[in-house]
Amino acid sequence: MQLSTYRFSVLVSIVFISGFAQGMLLPLIAVIFEQNGTSASLNGFHATALYIGILIASPFIEKPLRKFGYKPLIMLGLLAVILCFSLFPIWKVFWFWFVLRLLIGIGDHMLHFSTQTWITSNSPENKRGRNISLYGIAFGAGFGIGPLMTKMLEVNENLPFWLAAGLCLISFILMTSIRNEKPETESARMAGVTAFSRYKDVFKIAWVSLLPPFAYGFLEATLHGSFPVFALRNDISLDWVAVLLPAFVLGSLVFQLPLGVLSDKYGRKPILIFSFVSGFFSFLATYWTMHSFWVLLALFFFSGMFVGSMFSLGIAYMSDLLPKYHLPAGNILAGISFSIGSMSGPLIGGSFISWFKGGAFVFAICGMLFILCLPILFTKSRTSADAVQTKTA
Repeated sequence: MQLSTYRFSVLVSIVFISGFAQGMLLPLIAVIFEQNGTSASLNGFHATALYIGILIASPFIEKPLRKFGYKPLIMLGLLAVILCFSLFPIWKVFWFWFVLRLLIGIGDHMLHFSTQTWITSNSPENKRGRNISLYGIAFGAGFGIGPLMTKMLEVNENLPFWLAAGLCLISFILMTSIRNEKPETESARMAGVTAFSRYKDVFKIAWVSLLPPFAYGFLEATLHGSFPVFALRNDISLDWVAVLLPAFVLGSLVFQLPLGVLSDKYGRKPILIFSFVSGFFSFLATYWTMHSFWVLLALFFFSGMFVGSMFSLGIAYMSDLLPKYHLPAGNILAGISFSIGSMSGPLIGGSFISWFKGGAFVFAICGMLFILCLPILFTKSRTSADAVQTKTA
């Protein structure tokens, strides 16, 4: 069954609001904790809660989706997010907010996994790429607008949480008008294969393609979770932060389609290496331009252009390497890789800010880009046909 225009619009709007909530939450709490004297390391640790929630939910989400369908899981995820955002202003305690962030991660993963599977399963083949692109752009646009809400702290500290809860409530109401569906039943070919065996095969064949999603998760969470702390400690105003972070996201949105087209023409690996190398030099240049707003703004935009498409390029690279029957497991592992990168980013970034002075934060990002680029550069790629031959040999 194909997606109706109305249903697709509702699902995309939910993804936009989810991206908005996530993009707002990372810098918002980082700024609140920094202003209250919380250490950068603890601040970074706190930012991992959302991604811990995603990892906790990942092994258990497929079975209820098949049993109950898409709509109940999306609505349950939205309900969890609404409740958590409503509770933030009630009790401003480090560990209470950590638990709320973790629960938001679980709720967000429920609605993301469900909407993504619903769109990919029911989109016609000639529109599938377009629909997924719109899905990704909606999340990225919401994530880019979210950090602007840090300005609301000057009005009322609780206002951003109430706004996020209200927008998610609107999404919940819209979902009530959509008829539920369930995914297709598992094929006979894969019915007797354990999940662990599928994941093992995917990792063996296409482990290198999991590095770009890890890199994007690391960069996204580090910039939104640790950069506000770094900025405040280096006399970079909060007004700058509220513009620089959206500039990075805007760059990733603008150049996502061109990079995808170039990867179709010249191959995923060369474009990925180009993105890593260009991103490395773009971030490195920020070390010498920290107090020049317009130059820094341009560098953040260029950095987004080069590294903002790493998740989608990694997924495409993985699709080149894997047989089709392994793609579902591959997508799950890519999501887990992204989450691990998102968890480690604020921890490493926050630790560098605490341990070192000056531009250590920049070197943490550049060092990670350099390390992750090396395996892609030197690992010999195999096509999905090669993978099938290896499997049947």
